[in-house]
Amino acid sequence: MGVSNKITAVLNFTALLCSIPIMAAGIWLANKPDNECIRSFRWPIFVLGVLILLVSLAGFIGAYFNKQGLLALYLFCMAALIILLLVVLIFAFTVTRPDGSYGVPGRAYREYRLDGFSKWLRDYVTDSGNWQKIRVCLAESDACPNLTQNYITADQFFVAHISPLQSGCCKPPTACGYNYVNPNLWINPVNPSADPDCLLWNNDQNILCYNCNSCRAGLLGNLRKEWRRANVILIVAVVILIWVYVIACSAFKNAQTEELFRRYKQGWV
Repeated sequence: MGVSNKITAVLNFTALLCSIPIMAAGIWLANKPDNECIRSFRWPIFVLGVLILLVSLAGFIGAYFNKQGLLALYLFCMAALIILLLVVLIFAFTVTRPDGSYGVPGRAYREYRLDGFSKWLRDYVTDSGNWQKIRVCLAESDACPNLTQNYITADQFFVAHISPLQSGCCKPPTACGYNYVNPNLWINPVNPSADPDCLLWNNDQNILCYNCNSCRAGLLGNLRKEWRRANVILIVAVVILIWVYVIACSAFKNAQTEELFRRYKQGWV
């Protein structure tokens, strides 16, 4: 195996290692309650990681066994995957840039408004057809029941840093003035006209605020928070992959030159 092919093999092994955190980020996203309820958001990152793993493996095999055709296919496929990963990153940053959260006096957690998020996210997630399925899925999750296990008194709950999903779906908006009994049970609102969601709140554990705009906004807040965390991993991975790809292209050209020179010498002899 020539020097250039050795370099290419090492680079492809590096790219193969990069696919692991991408797949891990995909699995982490897929197992979040909100992403479990939005199926199209669950697996794209994981699938990208798997494709990068397979392409890197093909490139490693091509370099190790000096299969120029396989190396050329690797370079084409890796370029396509890097472009696709960049498109996903740009799209994710664009739709998760707006933040619909706002602070609430006397509360450690934040609450959320729908109009504070990107139009694409609002239209896709809160569409009536989509929301009915998402709502049922959220009601079956353990996001809200977990609160009653972790917090007993009002003081404990008010200083808790609960997730956006829990803030929007598991309790009524603070402006309504409901009195705390437990995280999923609130009574006697002081100001029920403060927000349309005040009248939608129901202590039935299968209803709570799942019909509220605050729940829709909380779901978007969760998606924004999780995808922006995953984006950090993707940015690091794509930078490494671009670096690997540029060097691999140079090594591939050098390997072709070495092969031509070797054939020339054999013909000369």
